[in-house]
Amino acid sequence: KKQRIAQGITRVHNRVTGAQSFFAQVIFTDVAAGNHFVGGAPLGGDQVFVHGHIRSGRTPERKRQLLLELVAEVASAGGIAPNRVWAYIAELPPGQMAEYGHILPEPGEESTWLASQPAADRELMERSSLE
Repeated sequence: KKQRIAQGITRVHNRVTGAQSFFAQVIFTDVAAGNHFVGGAPLGGDQVFVHGHIRSGRTPERKRQLLLELVAEVASAGGIAPNRVWAYIAELPPGQMAEYGHILPEPGEESTWLASQPAADRELMERSSLE
């Protein structure tokens, strides 16, 4: 299930943002029962929380689309109801993010940025890609 969820998140991120799939990272953190509370009470049932950091510069409509598609994809891949998926997007300026040892590009500049990277780094990024 985790791999299906990770692949789905990656596909949605790529499709909605246009960024290469190696920009999508998925990390699973299991929280033991009794360690998560909502409204002062222990969280009941299985819940999936998606916390995404994206580069700022996308329209409100694009971010809304990303959220809605992430919820649908995670629910489908995880075999759970959409109301059990809570998703959050936090924006960071690209100049405050580094991946693969390089400051990230502005949205829409990914291909130019990738082409400017050393060959070994480009190969590493492309090997990490679903594309």
